[in-house]
Amino acid sequence: MKYDYVIVGSGFFGAICAYELNKLKKKVLVLEKRNHIGGNAYTSDCAGVQVHQYGAHIFHTNDTSIWNYVNDLVPFNRFTNSPLAMHKGKLFNLPFNMNTFHQLWGVTKPEEAKAKIKEQRAEMEGREPKNLEEQAISLVGRDMYETLIKGYTEKQWGCAATELPAFIIRRLPVRFTYDNNYFSDRYQGIPIGGYTKMFEKLLEGIEVQLNTDYLLNKKNYDELAESVIYTGPIDAYFNYELGALDYRSLAFEHEKIDKENYQGNAVINYTEREVPYTRIIEHKHFDPIDCPHTIISKEYPKDWVLGDEPYYPVNDDKNMELFKRYRKKSKLEKNVWFGGRLAEYKYYDMHQVIRSAFNLVEKIANTDTREVKE
Repeated sequence: MKYDYVIVGSGFFGAICAYELNKLKKKVLVLEKRNHIGGNAYTSDCAGVQVHQYGAHIFHTNDTSIWNYVNDLVPFNRFTNSPLAMHKGKLFNLPFNMNTFHQLWGVTKPEEAKAKIKEQRAEMEGREPKNLEEQAISLVGRDMYETLIKGYTEKQWGCAATELPAFIIRRLPVRFTYDNNYFSDRYQGIPIGGYTKMFEKLLEGIEVQLNTDYLLNKKNYDELAESVIYTGPIDAYFNYELGALDYRSLAFEHEKIDKENYQGNAVINYTEREVPYTRIIEHKHFDPIDCPHTIISKEYPKDWVLGDEPYYPVNDDKNMELFKRYRKKSKLEKNVWFGGRLAEYKYYDMHQVIRSAFNLVEKIANTDTREVKE
């Protein structure tokens, strides 16, 4: 055995595991299918602007130990996420707060906003929501639904809101203060100089092979190490023998613009169904630099087909049942640990991925032999 661990994937889960195991003096090999490290959090330098190549990644957490951990790796700035929503040429603040209610209805006092929302919700009184549209109206009323939820949601999911189950929107955050900070977490920011600097720090001194598909040469890579940590799609690991799990995917259109400032904000959502993209990201506002140009990215939701990049798991009953069957098979794999967004078919915030990686390293560091997993 040449290595103690082969780690498949260099995103947050894989990189954190590699870093922590390296600190424990374990010999680690990281295999990365793409031509870069960092997974979907990868940032690239485009004429001085740090571009989030796979969509906006804003670090936020209430966990002081996680915040201190990432700041020990690289310094973070004090970026605060305050997105806007564009609907028919008019801008609205997000999340729903007193600024939004004033823009929508002209109200200025919390009691006025509460009364308006109560009035708007009345059409669903005494009715059990049967779909996402009815659920949203029962929570915030028709005006907010039609203006800020309907078109955006239908683009994201690729179908009418009336065809989506009600459980997708269990609640909608509503604030009766003039607070445009999207997250309520105590800590929030972006690594100065981009996320890739963090991944370079995490993988410093560790062997990394890029452009390497573990699954194409699985047997040979398994023989190189005592154990494997697998962070790729769980169904792909088993060659889709039970069927493929469903995802929603994304496409990005990046553009350099010869202006210092294009839209004045990092994120603006476009909530009309007729506008094909869901948002425009202006990367310069995440990690500001002084330069005469800017980079924007338009984000287009798309149906996922096998071979596309999987972004959002479709956590409906059919897919969760299929995932449970794959999860049961994974527990029978000796010397292989499964973890991360794709291996667990689960949407993770970045701080949650880090904590999950900590938990796995603690578990495997105290395990001498790999038997059937509990």
